[in-house]
Amino acid sequence: MKKRLAVIVSVSPSEPEEVVIASAQYLKKLDFDNLDFKIVYIIDRNGIDDDRPKKLREMDVDVFERDHRRGRKAGAINDCLSHLIESGFRPDYIAFLDVDSRPSENFIVKCVEALESDERAFIASSERRVINPESFVSETLDVEYGIFNYFLRRADFRNFNGLIGVVRGKALIEHRMDEKSFAEDLEFSVRMHALGFRSLFVEGAHVYEQAPVSWRDLFIQRRRWYYGGLQLFKNRYLRKNKRFGAEILLTVVIAHLIIFFIPFLIFSPFFILYRFRKVKKLRLVLGLAIYLLVNQIAAISSLYSFLRGREIEWQGIKRVER
Repeated sequence: MKKRLAVIVSVSPSEPEEVVIASAQYLKKLDFDNLDFKIVYIIDRNGIDDDRPKKLREMDVDVFERDHRRGRKAGAINDCLSHLIESGFRPDYIAFLDVDSRPSENFIVKCVEALESDERAFIASSERRVINPESFVSETLDVEYGIFNYFLRRADFRNFNGLIGVVRGKALIEHRMDEKSFAEDLEFSVRMHALGFRSLFVEGAHVYEQAPVSWRDLFIQRRRWYYGGLQLFKNRYLRKNKRFGAEILLTVVIAHLIIFFIPFLIFSPFFILYRFRKVKKLRLVLGLAIYLLVNQIAAISSLYSFLRGREIEWQGIKRVER
């Protein structure tokens, strides 16, 4: 019997129609080997007129629509998963992608093969690459991605942002996403690791994605991520696994003190020259300094909101059609 795979793409009301259509056109070209698969776009209409569902259905992909935004992205995923199961399609694997995700053709197959080889793994994914290194900000983040991929390969705990990758269906069906979390991907990864599961880094595949193109968009994105990290202090699974919990919470604290990483900028020219082989890219040393400052301000802002019990308003960031 063929294994079932659901490719789920959660789409916010602010995503431009042309970006969503470009995503569907790209995903349909991926290699799914012998899998019985569905590509499902989750559209939160939120009471607005929306031609995107119609356009997607004309492209022969599935659409799950909601007239509300309960639980934000986590709620949308939970609702979509329940809908799939009720319709008779209980997925063995679930691939999570964003509208800007451009995985390599073999990405799905390689990740499924990795999960097939390790029963204790709940997710498999690969390195991230910046598809739009065209602004000073996104060029700077291209450096961050290189550092991120280096540590991701070697870490025991891996959080693939957005859960971009392939997740074992049983893990998500049994545990679901936390609809109260502002960083549902981080919360789910932490919870699974606390329960004794593993995450796998897959070589030989990759995912291109869009990085923020302005410092404002970076601030908006990181403030939400920092807030989600602070919510981990309320995570009951970390209290059960005290050693792992202490490591994660210490990491959250260190992340909120990112300004203290400024002395490490002295080594950044060597990394930049090694990565890009271009002297003109050394201007990104300034970009990294600004990057640390923006992240520090975002961390302080999220901490202030968290301590006052104020939720952070979700805001979309600018996309370009690709």
